[in-house]
Amino acid sequence: MANAESSLRNARVQYNRELISPRTESTGSMPGMGMPSLFDNLFTRNVGNAMGYGNPDVERHADLYSSGSQVKNAESAVLKSRSALEELDARLRDARAIAPFDGKLVRKMVEEGDTVQPGTPLLKFAHTQYLRIRAEIPARLIFGLSKGSLVDVKLDINNTYTKAKVAQIYPVADQQKHTVTVKFDLPEGTPGGPGLYAEVTINDTTASRKPVPVIPKDAVLYRGSLPSVYILDKDNKAKMKLVRLGSDYDELRVTVLSGIKEGDRIISAPPKTIKSGWTPDIQNIPSGEDS
Repeated sequence: MANAESSLRNARVQYNRELISPRTESTGSMPGMGMPSLFDNLFTRNVGNAMGYGNPDVERHADLYSSGSQVKNAESAVLKSRSALEELDARLRDARAIAPFDGKLVRKMVEEGDTVQPGTPLLKFAHTQYLRIRAEIPARLIFGLSKGSLVDVKLDINNTYTKAKVAQIYPVADQQKHTVTVKFDLPEGTPGGPGLYAEVTINDTTASRKPVPVIPKDAVLYRGSLPSVYILDKDNKAKMKLVRLGSDYDELRVTVLSGIKEGDRIISAPPKTIKSGWTPDIQNIPSGEDS
């Protein structure tokens, strides 16, 4: 870049010199006080012009054109150098990715030395201060939701219960699943992080109200993230049932939306070693729990 700018300055100086002091009128720098060049200018050129040899105007135009061409070539070289410099600056900027918000790096998709193409995802960045749940809600339940409304949420961390606010309801439903994507904002400070499991409870305003079973909370066991209970069959043997829980009935009991039916005998506070086929002490068999 510096060489190109230096060449441009030199070309402009030579061009200005040709304008002010044309080479066609120069006496040169020959020894002897410039006598040979002076003789050439005073006699040889004048006699040649009188005889029809040479044309000072044409020679001056040629010298000016040559100097002007050198200026243009130098300007082109400067522009080319600037373009190359801007391209390098752009590559340096592209080599550094700046996140548009504060957050944490949750996934690295490439390693140092990997070959990538334009558009290839490199990293996954997440805003972890404010968490959001994205859920696919059956289309029939959407009418019971509105932006800003609160719903009950159960997080997969220590069975944490909290409220979430409806942040966005997608205007289009999935044609195959018949579901609508809904985003829920969790309160600030909610435990957890991206990728964790959560359960959202939404009231079905289209269904007729009917009684639902209510069981003790200490009867609910978890296999991973799925709640289950043990019931006693007609032979007084334990049998595991997967259930879908509803909202809390009170501090000690919870409603069950599916998995058990009225009349099932629920085992409260089952032992940790319980499994299907387990038989309790005959004297401690409950006569039945509230359903």
